[in-house]
Amino acid sequence: MAKSNAQRQSDYRVRHLKDVDGQAERLNLLVNLHAKRALERLAACYAVTQRELLERLLREADHAALKRAARVPNGETDYYEKRLRLAKKSVTQ
Repeated sequence: MAKSNAQRQSDYRVRHLKDVDGQAERLNLLVNLHAKRALERLAACYAVTQRELLERLLREADHAALKRAARVPNGETDYYEKRLRLAKKSVTQ
């Protein structure tokens, strides 16, 4: 019996969600067209995949937030517990 489109799609996702460390999680989202084009350009510029670029940018933003959190009493703990609200500041600063 032939597989349905949903079954083929499910099988594809199972095959392609495997990573070396078993630590990957799926992220589905829509982004603004300008953000998508910027992601494509930046990935090409740095010769990395879009996934690698996003992961790098997120790690850098996480590191910056942790540095700011360290200046607040219980900041790191509150950051990891998602209770910390840093003053609004541009992500690029």
